[in-house]
Amino acid sequence: MTSLSADDSYLNHYGFSHDPFAARVPGFKFFPAQRKPVLGQLHHLARYSQLLLVVTGPEGSGKTLVRQALVASSNKQAVQSVVISPQETIDSNIVLQQIAQALGSQRADFDSIMAQVIQLALTGQEVYLLVDDAERLTGAAVETLLRLAQGNPEGRPHVFLFGEHALVARLEALVEGEERFHVIALQPYEEDETREYLALRLEGAGGGLDCFSDEQIARIHADSGGWPGAINQAARDELLEAMQQSKGRRKSAGWSLPLPMKHLLALVAVVCIVVIALLMRDSGDKTVAPATTSLPLDVGGAADSQSLEPATGELADGRGPASDVAQSEPDQPLMREPLAAAGSAEPDDPSTPEVAEPIAAEPARDPIDAPAENAGSAAVRGPAVESSPAREVPQPRQIAAKPAATAPTANWYASQPKTNYLVQVLGTRTQSNAEALVKQHGEGFRYFAKQHEGKPLYVVTYGSFASRNAALEAIKALPASLRAGKPWARSFASVQQEIAQAR
Repeated sequence: MTSLSADDSYLNHYGFSHDPFAARVPGFKFFPAQRKPVLGQLHHLARYSQLLLVVTGPEGSGKTLVRQALVASSNKQAVQSVVISPQETIDSNIVLQQIAQALGSQRADFDSIMAQVIQLALTGQEVYLLVDDAERLTGAAVETLLRLAQGNPEGRPHVFLFGEHALVARLEALVEGEERFHVIALQPYEEDETREYLALRLEGAGGGLDCFSDEQIARIHADSGGWPGAINQAARDELLEAMQQSKGRRKSAGWSLPLPMKHLLALVAVVCIVVIALLMRDSGDKTVAPATTSLPLDVGGAADSQSLEPATGELADGRGPASDVAQSEPDQPLMREPLAAAGSAEPDDPSTPEVAEPIAAEPARDPIDAPAENAGSAAVRGPAVESSPAREVPQPRQIAAKPAATAPTANWYASQPKTNYLVQVLGTRTQSNAEALVKQHGEGFRYFAKQHEGKPLYVVTYGSFASRNAALEAIKALPASLRAGKPWARSFASVQQEIAQAR
């Protein structure tokens, strides 16, 4: 269920104001107790060491939130923060240009930037260079940042890299055994933290933790491995499955409403008006002008409009199944109001680095959706008129962008039993990284493509196992470099669903 109609049905069923488990929810912040020592350690090492600092974790582990907290907790009077968030692979020249622009350096070369850093140090200001999604840096860019972190006796910037664990191997190859960087690996949530995270997400959407049973919460924690991004997916799957089962029980019990309640009430009101008008006309006292009633419809709810179509699943104009209509982005929160439903997010500008400002001023990973008010009304349509077959104008269709995936690989995932399990090793935004890892580790390793936050994500997996316990045992046999990324077991049913949604 990723279409707008499915989302609207999902929100109506639970009474949510927006999808509580969307990737980006405006204003949502969750910083568990276990992450606070990480923040303190980063500040301490920046002050008393000359090492480049690396924060690692898989996709959806909360690295960006740690980076935002680090900027927000810095002394704005004494620290100038420069944040680089690459949207694609960037090389050394682009990194230097962004740093020079943020620091006000006239030239974008290494020596000019170091001179500007030293000048700021003389005025009592330190420089924090923070790079998000650092696995997208080229080797030359990583080497340049290592040189900047080393600096000289007169001054140096403090460099922080936030990326996947594969970044560590690249750094080790560059330093050749020297101690020039320090790694802090983020840990997954404990079950109590997962419960607290779920409660806060649901509370923000107008719900409560009573949406889940204790058994469901334990299953969400186990399936997600305790990583926030995976918790969102597992929790949403649980809610959708429970909703479908509830609807199935109502149908088997022999009752179901043909239309949403708000539409039924509107129809009852129309019938009452018509009856009153007929009675007044029959009384002969006076002529009553026909009344025109405008029915309020939720323009954002494609499910409501589709429920008025014939049961065949074809649109009224005969353009084919309703599922062919362009689908909405699943990862963006759907905001609803009684007569308006629309959301928009300001895109991040990847070329503009952030300077030391309050956290609200830096490029946020959680863009704020601005609800726009629209009004909708239902128009009564007359009987369909048969059009001439002489000329048929094709209707344009919007096709959602989808990541590339090789058909043989996708077919292999589709051919596996839904009840089997695999090991999800890691996710990366760069397809070449996924291909290289699969080639390096050989048989049993594959990857598939999905959509995450509106962009392609390439997920590397290992094996096909008849049970979850077998998948967990296989994790123990993986190389240490892969186990450091906290791989986790998940069902083929969920993977097949993600692949289908990306098409």
